[in-house]
Amino acid sequence: MSGFLTTLRTRYHQQLERNRNRPFLRATMAASALVAMADGKVTFPERVRIDQILETLEALKVFDPHEGVNLFNEFTDAIGANSKIGRTAAIRAIEPVASDPETAALILRICLAISEADGAVDLVDQIEIVTLCSRLGLEPKDCGLYIDKPVDKFLAGKD
Repeated sequence: MSGFLTTLRTRYHQQLERNRNRPFLRATMAASALVAMADGKVTFPERVRIDQILETLEALKVFDPHEGVNLFNEFTDAIGANSKIGRTAAIRAIEPVASDPETAALILRICLAISEADGAVDLVDQIEIVTLCSRLGLEPKDCGLYIDKPVDKFLAGKD
């Protein structure tokens, strides 16, 4: 009987943790979708990075990775189908965690990781992340977004 109670208690705590972290999962996948879709398409390296984040980030490990991927796909599909409506839905999903500076900063670091998945941060990705910074009340320079090279060299991908 004690094994049953232990199992029941473990499942209860796992469910509690999932419910507590669900807004963070939604916000992370929404913000990631905004950055991944900034250039109009989601690349394979960006999808791989999403998988890596879901598998390694402690707060997201309580979820089945497919749940996170499905959320990401829902947000990217919505943005692709109707940019204005999809972006609005994604931004709404981010709002519940915007009041926590640590969570907001973590989401921005995740967005930077998504933007770097292709090897370099594109200007459109950087613009999207700066927009997210303003929504989350963070300074873009604190996220390492401003670069010390001329824009023409940044656009050309040169150092």
